Amino acid sequence: MNFIILGAGAIGCYVGARLALGGQHVTFVGRHRVIDSLLQNGLTVSDLDGFHGHIAGNRLRLATSLSGVTLEDEPTVILLCVKGGATLSAAQAIAQVCQPETTIVSLQNGVDNVGRIQAGAPQMRVLAGMVPYNVVMPTTHQVHRASAGSLHFARSPISEQFAPLFKAAGLPTDLIDDMRAVQWGKLLLNLNNPVNALSELPLQAQLRDRSLRRVLADLQSEALAIMARAGIVPAQVTPVAPRALPHLLRLPNWLFTRLAARMLRMDAQARSSMADDLSQGRVTEIDDLCGAVVRLAHASGVAAPMNEAMCQLIPAHALGHAMGGEQMRKMLRDGLHLQKSL
Repeated sequence: MNFIILGAGAIGCYVGARLALGGQHVTFVGRHRVIDSLLQNGLTVSDLDGFHGHIAGNRLRLATSLSGVTLEDEPTVILLCVKGGATLSAAQAIAQVCQPETTIVSLQNGVDNVGRIQAGAPQMRVLAGMVPYNVVMPTTHQVHRASAGSLHFARSPISEQFAPLFKAAGLPTDLIDDMRAVQWGKLLLNLNNPVNALSELPLQAQLRDRSLRRVLADLQSEALAIMARAGIVPAQVTPVAPRALPHLLRLPNWLFTRLAARMLRMDAQARSSMADDLSQGRVTEIDDLCGAVVRLAHASGVAAPMNEAMCQLIPAHALGHAMGGEQMRKMLRDGLHLQKSL
């Protein structure tokens, strides 16, 4: 099977490198600076369980656009790893280059990307996917999985074919019948991304701060209430049931650290992708996370003031001005008055 990583960032390079080291044909498509670095330095991949591998630059299949990819005769699966805002344009590029019925798998955060792909590439087969773990990219040629979990894919005839290839490459994989519920369950966890970005702390340190956890709990509680109103039951994607998450997060540190030991099992260097985007001046995924909650609220005839406030707060954040939990919580609870205070 032929795999194309469209969006060679942290997630794309990690998944693609593991597949390539497992003997699969993998082509990485990304920005010039990333592709040039991979060509010169190769790609090094590691994880918190001790895995370490390297692929020399001259053994990597690299391209800066889909038009530069040599398509194999065997079935092609495109693993789409771009940010949500780039999904539609990526899908349109796929539609121009690839044969109808090419499989596109979304390995993106949020709940809206499958629909965006289908709108831009209506003749393609589109599958939802979910990446549960954090991957950091210290340099443009190094990736490190900093937390644990299994990839999730929508069950279909094609995913039944490629799932064993992922597993054989060291990528634990589950096939799911209701990926919509999984996406909403993952979105609940991803509501921590903006909290982590504003705190400017590594994830583990941020989760050990009760005041910051309470911010996440507030965002999740609001989202859960809106999901319930919309008839959405989020899947359990952690050892903790979705409705129990806010209660767990609000516990005192001494109890939280005992009950959430698996949640805290991650490398000390792990940070959210939104923190990386903010630090590098890139557009964030806030609209795909808190923005999705706001859109669901509006469609259900209610408001989501805290998630809406976070949508304003992230783009207004100035790097180097880290926010503590109480300050952040007050600004989110003020909600409608946030704009005046920025």
